[in-house]
Amino acid sequence: MWLVLGHYDGVTTAKSSQNPGALRKAARAVGRALHLPFTGTAKGIRRATHAHGAGESGLGKLIELHGVNGAGDVMVTVALASTVFFSVPTDEARGRVALYLAITMAPFTLLAPVIGPLLDRIPHGRRAAMAGSMLARALLALTLSGAVATGSIELYPAALAVLVSSKAYGVVRSAVVPRLLPPRFSLVKANSRVTLGGLLATGIAAPAAVGLHRIGPEWPLYGAFVLFVTGAFLSFTLPHKVDSAKGERRALLAADAEHVHVHLPGTPKEPRKIGLRTVGPSVTHGLVANATLRCLSGFLIFFLAFLLREDPLGDQSAAVSLAIVGVAAGVGNAIGTAVGAALRARAPELIIVVVVGFVLAMAIAAASLYGAVVVGLLGASAGFAQALAKLSLDAVIQRDVPELVRTSAFARSETILQMSWVVGGAIGIALPLHGGVGLAVGAGIVALGWLTTVRGLLAAARRGASHPRVA
Repeated sequence: MWLVLGHYDGVTTAKSSQNPGALRKAARAVGRALHLPFTGTAKGIRRATHAHGAGESGLGKLIELHGVNGAGDVMVTVALASTVFFSVPTDEARGRVALYLAITMAPFTLLAPVIGPLLDRIPHGRRAAMAGSMLARALLALTLSGAVATGSIELYPAALAVLVSSKAYGVVRSAVVPRLLPPRFSLVKANSRVTLGGLLATGIAAPAAVGLHRIGPEWPLYGAFVLFVTGAFLSFTLPHKVDSAKGERRALLAADAEHVHVHLPGTPKEPRKIGLRTVGPSVTHGLVANATLRCLSGFLIFFLAFLLREDPLGDQSAAVSLAIVGVAAGVGNAIGTAVGAALRARAPELIIVVVVGFVLAMAIAAASLYGAVVVGLLGASAGFAQALAKLSLDAVIQRDVPELVRTSAFARSETILQMSWVVGGAIGIALPLHGGVGLAVGAGIVALGWLTTVRGLLAAARRGASHPRVA
């Protein structure tokens, strides 16, 4: 008996002495299996964002930062979707949003012309500005998490402050992209890659935000807080050249332009005043056309947000109706970005004319045949045209604006586009909630921009075809 027990005890002891190593191997195998989806995904994302020299130039880090920005913004959007527009009576909500839009955007509008030059003079200015935008939205997300359940009045200024911070990030990010171009990379291609990165991250984060919202209305805002804090840290991982303004000048407005010795295409070799009105007709006409599309975008967002809660599309609920238009616009934007990258910026003036004319036709159709299908198509068309027209404007700026003022001109044009979005939103809030009438006004906005720029853009396209210019 003792022999038997001793035998088994010896076997047990021997096995126990081998088990720790086997257990460690098994634990490592299980850990790798559980870790692989995350590490594999992260490595795949890193390879995609850092391809073709984007890793060496720093553009890859900006793509990742923009993805985090888009994911955080969609978390906030999902959290507010059922509160800002659906928790209070329409007239009261419109009044609050209009008031806080004016109050919140007024300082930004006044400061926009000096933000770029100010950041040029502050060490780490652009990285700090992007990090500040992220941290501001992180704190605002926590503020909103307390207000989202009660619908208290601080919900509105906080929500609009998030919007302003997001737009401010967009202005600074636009100024950063030209400084991170890899070799043989066009500005259009770089912007396309950054935009697509943000859209993909938004598409991934949206279902996660919906899942968090099922736990509680404040949970997507907690997710946004984590993402924005992460974005603040990522902002400072961008290369130091993001903050350098060495060798650059400001693209001043015509009223305060300075003389610099630059030869513009098709002009005598003599000093010219550099400003947004003197860099060439393609830039000014392209900017006006793009501002028209941004104005339409802001108009549709605010007008449809209030219209569809009172008069949903078909038999759908207000939330589903808004989701249909939002998804259509997002898909159109993604397709426009992909098409813009594939076109390689050929005849950018002609592209702008065509896409704005296309949106004008869709807006007229939507105003005449108001319904779920045409409104969804209008949203998709507006998203598609906005993306493609913006990439074409980038190409024109890269081609026609002298390099020493290109970054500043790019940032200033982006500021004008953001302000156009605000103007469109204000118009959308002020209009009566009638589908046909409202969309007719939207069509009028597009018609005004298209008719005032089509001749100049076509003339510039003909000159470009006769005298091709290389960026």
